[in-house]
Amino acid sequence: MTIRRAEEAKTNQEHLLLEHLKRLVRFRGGRRAMHIHLSRLRPYYRSSQHIRIAVNTFEFLVKQLEGQIFLLNNADLVFICKGGEVAAIDEAVTRLRHLFNGDPLAQNLDIEEESRFCTWYDLEQQYDEFLAIAQQLYDEEDRRGKRLAAISSVPEPAKKPVLPPLSPSRLGELIDALARADLSNMMRRQAICSLQGDEPPKPMFRELYISIDELRDIVMPEFDVARDRWLFQHLTQTLDNRMLQLLRKNDDRAIGSTYSVNLNVATLLSDRFLAFDAGLRAATRGTIIFELQMIDIFADLPAFLFARDFVKERGYRICLDGATDLTIPYIDREQLGIDLVKIIWRPEMVSGSRERIKALYAQIAEMGRTRTILCRCGSEDAVRVGQELGISLFQGRYVDGLLAAASGTSSMQRLRAAAAASPAAIL
Repeated sequence: MTIRRAEEAKTNQEHLLLEHLKRLVRFRGGRRAMHIHLSRLRPYYRSSQHIRIAVNTFEFLVKQLEGQIFLLNNADLVFICKGGEVAAIDEAVTRLRHLFNGDPLAQNLDIEEESRFCTWYDLEQQYDEFLAIAQQLYDEEDRRGKRLAAISSVPEPAKKPVLPPLSPSRLGELIDALARADLSNMMRRQAICSLQGDEPPKPMFRELYISIDELRDIVMPEFDVARDRWLFQHLTQTLDNRMLQLLRKNDDRAIGSTYSVNLNVATLLSDRFLAFDAGLRAATRGTIIFELQMIDIFADLPAFLFARDFVKERGYRICLDGATDLTIPYIDREQLGIDLVKIIWRPEMVSGSRERIKALYAQIAEMGRTRTILCRCGSEDAVRVGQELGISLFQGRYVDGLLAAASGTSSMQRLRAAAAASPAAIL
């Protein structure tokens, strides 16, 4: 009899659970299983401390009832035991409810709703049913592991040394160099995807941008061009003009679909933007989203309101970029007249009191869950927390990996289908 402690590696717990059940096929008489759905709790209640206490709650039953505890990778607990009074087990579950009593999941006392927190199985009568659930949990974890393996092949960006900021004179030199440089090879694309549960990512549109790091490495590698916020803002206005030139001349068919581009408010009020707008068909304008930095919008709110009215009348859409969980209480999306809001992912988003997390949940709902994008998602945790907050649109390196993995799977499926239809064509 062993205890699967919370601090042990969790990656193989689904496999151990499945193997344990298979060994019980001829010894299931008098055995019970409890599936405690901690994965359905709010993020605050799934901290390592909460999970550790939950596991310890069942430790005394392990010895008494020939029990086994399995801590699954999604934070669910499975407890399997032999014999024992239901009251003793129910007491442990009740203690768990008290531990998580601030979460709505643990507060429901209705018999039908109670199973959402803890589901009981009589393995003598429900063995096949629970075995199928264990198999499903194993399959889901196996798929997740394969996705992570595919994503891990995306190299981490190398850490760069701290560089001095640009001086005004160096900024002038850089702007002169940009006027002569070919920036088309520095244009990058990153998808904003809809992620619903375990379904493959669905690209909604792509952000087009010029890689600042590559630009610096090529033109002025000895300086950090973004370190001085206001000099960088001036630099981005020059980059805006070059981006508009690239968009007018670019014949890439991928740009024919919906895309977003980061611009300054001042750029939207410039003659160069008027020239860009005049060269577009009316239908094309509806496929373009202008991303405006929060600091730029509030630096001159009257200028933004004027630019907003102009571009929206022309058919464009607007996304506020650069928001965080700390600043969204001050954003009224509808009053600002913007279509989308980008929130920068921070692990600290879900730290703190339960009241703060509930407030964040409500603030995102007020902005519009389908109009909120969680960006800079570099991990699975970012997407998982975002989904629990009701967000469905995501952007970042982790999402890029999911998209690449899904595309690879689709390509393989098409290849196999072609091989089945005409084997000679593949050979």
